[in-house]
Amino acid sequence: MDASNPDGEYRDPALAGRWRRTVVLKRDLFSTVERGWFRTPGGDVDAVMRRIDRVPWWTRPIARHFLKREARALAVAGSIGVAPELLHAAGDALVRRFIDGVALHIARPLGDRGYFRFAREALRALHRARICHNDLAKEQNWLRGADGRAYLTDFQLAVRFRRRGPMFRIAAYEDLRHLLKHKRSYAPEALTASERRVLARKSLLTRAWMASGKRVYYWITRGIIGFTDREGGGPRLVDESPRVFRRMRRCAASPSSPSPTGAPAPGFMPSSRRSRRSRSGPRATTSPARSVAPGRRSICSSSPRCRARPPARCARKSSSSSP
Repeated sequence: MDASNPDGEYRDPALAGRWRRTVVLKRDLFSTVERGWFRTPGGDVDAVMRRIDRVPWWTRPIARHFLKREARALAVAGSIGVAPELLHAAGDALVRRFIDGVALHIARPLGDRGYFRFAREALRALHRARICHNDLAKEQNWLRGADGRAYLTDFQLAVRFRRRGPMFRIAAYEDLRHLLKHKRSYAPEALTASERRVLARKSLLTRAWMASGKRVYYWITRGIIGFTDREGGGPRLVDESPRVFRRMRRCAASPSSPSPTGAPAPGFMPSSRRSRRSRSGPRATTSPARSVAPGRRSICSSSPRCRARPPARCARKSSSSSP
């Protein structure tokens, strides 16, 4: 068996000879996303592959449709510099160049007006090519490159229109509105008056989708299929992370219980410090507490105001306050 194609995992032998996987980034019902090295005439390129040869048979038609849509969109968007360059598209896989950057929810460009200016320019360039992304509400689909610029990824729902008709204008408007929602989250002071008006007005198609279609979509995908669209996490991130978070809060509230992450719980004292304290004896305490009549203010050496006074003055005030 070929070393680059262990156990015949890749059904396309020509692709297997050019692809060397390093890590699996995501796996769901519609595709598997891998990162690795792709051999080109110019040498090996750091790349990302999306493959559908291992998806269930009942989702394969939808997965193939999504793969073709992404290949068509990347062929244009990658050439204008707003998305990864398409390196290979054939059969059940496509390969795109890797972009050195992080997703928006990790980069968190707080107050970074330059990033959102680049994002607006990238979106305009995409729309000039008559391509609408249709999935920009997810922060995972916005990248902040190492050069500080904005890039788009995950074009499975993208559409390239033949002309700039009514449907194109509605889709482009929603792309812009989703970008402005992210801008409102990270740089609200940079929003203009016209951008605030766009945020306040959803299209009629979007209002209809949110009133009925979105609920049906969630009922089918999450309730029946059990599919959750979370980049790199999937159902484990949605189902298990709340339980892990509650466990961490209980551990933080109880000093005696160990931390689930292996870190010392709050209030934990290492054994070496406990032994040093036991050898040195009990810590020196403050002066004995004085009995104070009900309704009178207590003055003692542990009070910050009392520590600021000379001892004699403090003693005189303490004795005068006693009944």
